[in-house]
Amino acid sequence: MYKFYKKKYYGNKTEKSHFEQAFPRYNKLKISIFVPSESYSTLQAFTKKLPESCLSRNTCSLKTCSNLYPTLHVKYYRSSSQSHNRYLADLEEKANTYIDDPKQQYAFYKALSNTYPEFIISHYEYSGAARNKDCDLMYAKALENTGQLEKALIVRRYINTDSQDISSSNTTENSNNIFPNTQEKSKNISNKQSSFNPPYKSMFQSFSENSKKNPIYVITEESRQAKIFKWARFLLSFTFVGYIFLLLSSIFAESAGVLRSITKSQDIEASGDNLPDVKFNDICGVDEAKEELQEVVDFLKNPQKFTALGGKLPKGVLLIGPPGTGKTMLAKAVAKEAGVSFFFMGGSEFDEMYVGIGAKRVRELFNIAKEKSPSIVFIDELDAIGSKRNPKDSAYIKQTLNQLLVELDGFSSKEGVVIMAATNFPESLDPALTRPGRFDKHVVVPLPDVRGRLSILKHHTKKIKIAQDIDLTILARGTPGFSGADLQNLVNQAAIRSGKSNSTSVSMKDFEWARDKILMGTERKSAFITEESKRNTAYHEGGHALVALYTPGAMKLHKATIIPRGNSLGMVMQLPDMDKDSESKKEFLAKIDVAMGGRVAEELTLGKENITSGSLNDIQNATAIAKAMVTQYGMSDKVGPVAYDQDLSRLSSSTKALVESEIKTLLEEAQARATNILRTHKKELDRLAKALIEFETLTSEEIEKVVRGEKIDHLE
Repeated sequence: MYKFYKKKYYGNKTEKSHFEQAFPRYNKLKISIFVPSESYSTLQAFTKKLPESCLSRNTCSLKTCSNLYPTLHVKYYRSSSQSHNRYLADLEEKANTYIDDPKQQYAFYKALSNTYPEFIISHYEYSGAARNKDCDLMYAKALENTGQLEKALIVRRYINTDSQDISSSNTTENSNNIFPNTQEKSKNISNKQSSFNPPYKSMFQSFSENSKKNPIYVITEESRQAKIFKWARFLLSFTFVGYIFLLLSSIFAESAGVLRSITKSQDIEASGDNLPDVKFNDICGVDEAKEELQEVVDFLKNPQKFTALGGKLPKGVLLIGPPGTGKTMLAKAVAKEAGVSFFFMGGSEFDEMYVGIGAKRVRELFNIAKEKSPSIVFIDELDAIGSKRNPKDSAYIKQTLNQLLVELDGFSSKEGVVIMAATNFPESLDPALTRPGRFDKHVVVPLPDVRGRLSILKHHTKKIKIAQDIDLTILARGTPGFSGADLQNLVNQAAIRSGKSNSTSVSMKDFEWARDKILMGTERKSAFITEESKRNTAYHEGGHALVALYTPGAMKLHKATIIPRGNSLGMVMQLPDMDKDSESKKEFLAKIDVAMGGRVAEELTLGKENITSGSLNDIQNATAIAKAMVTQYGMSDKVGPVAYDQDLSRLSSSTKALVESEIKTLLEEAQARATNILRTHKKELDRLAKALIEFETLTSEEIEKVVRGEKIDHLE
């Protein structure tokens, strides 16, 4: 199959180049021009404008037909479909030769019906060939295939009209709408003549008078080479337009990046002019770190004091510690105490999507700091740009770190610029960054101890109104592992809860609620707890509390509760008197005994068959303590004072069996001790469980009263 495309060529504009574009060189080309006899002489000159390739092959012929108007038919085809094309060409030649024979026209239409309905319409309407009912039906079918349904409907309506004078019917106007300039002499369809034979003399007088209003219709087939060229031209055009678009986008993005860089530099410079409002007195719980940083303050205030004897202050000070311990506040306090400019940037602010931006900002930061000296440059989260380099990393990834190393070596301590940085992951830093001469002074900022937490709580509670009976020491003891930021959050949460309940001051209950929320999560007040589950939880927590109360070496009780929080249905909280750096074997065994107390209480009250899964966390904690005693602390007589790896699979089979046997022995002995305590104090366990069911939460004082059999509140 091959595809036809319509192109228009006008008699007064026909040039040889036009025909060469319209008629590419095919294996065979045939051109037939049908003209009225009176215009034959005029069209002889027309053939001279055809390509020489056509004339040399004698493929161009000029034929005359009566009552016809100029029509140019171009036929060409490839050798692969030569037989089919010859068949169509023969049918077309017969149809044009026997123009008055409707059977020849029908045969021609039938051959074209499946592939070229447009050509059927053109031949039917403009050639003036004879027609019968079969030709009319083929014409209607061609109209339907080309989507001209309304026109096809009218044609079929005329076909179905039997022996009716169309010129006198009401459809004359409709037919004129289909074919304007319909001939005045209408012919009946049954007489092998169509009533849709339009007069085209007014449209085509001669080829010399052709214009845009009177075109010559040329049907051509596009060659494969032309299709390839067309798609190639489209792809090249699309690629060029895309390249221009990307080029303009990159120029715009680069301009925006330059503007942001300028803005960032201005922000850095402006931040250095504003001194922080934090002093050393505002920072509590890190006295050792403040003492070390006081040297930096003295150097910035009086550098001659250190340089007179040839001493040099470290260029870089690295603050190391967990999040929330006050590393950034310490750096700001140094700048405030020394009265120098302070430049702050986060490690993640250096790099962006463009290569080289990070190194550029490092240079800008240090240049501005030198101009404003004496000054302090503080980089928070240094590990974001100073992590260890990998040989496999691309060069641009290491540009920011390399530039930072160059800048640290590029100035002396006499210039009055001190570089400070903070990180909570010092192991990830590149060794070249922490060597002497760069960040050679390391200041550890640890979590505060009990005294530090107490001083932090006192500092933050000055800003709120608290009740007179609040004991901040209890809060400090009950918040081990809290950082300064955690304690500030605790005070803020307590103040919010107090304000929500319209209280005049923040009470101890508000602080307890805030601490429990941070440690264990929000109370699940909407959780549905059955009476049986509530009773089991009460005995479980009561067992922990009684074992802790009667076991030597156990930490003091603080509170017991059966209010669900997070994934826990209840808990017993113990508070140390002071923070401890080490623990004795007696204290470890007491922890295991208390952990086993909950399971033992369930066995005594419910039976071994009814113990619950609530002891999972207790058994895990007890096993971890026993394993550490045996494998790390040398607290097993049979294993001896040796330390083994946590992964027991690396041990020999005999050693592994011995270690596991000792761990099991420690747990079984602890379970036996807890069982002895709870059996001895079974009545106290019942009273404590009953009190927990009624009041849900009991303090250490209330627990002791219940154990002694004293009444608390409305307990009878």
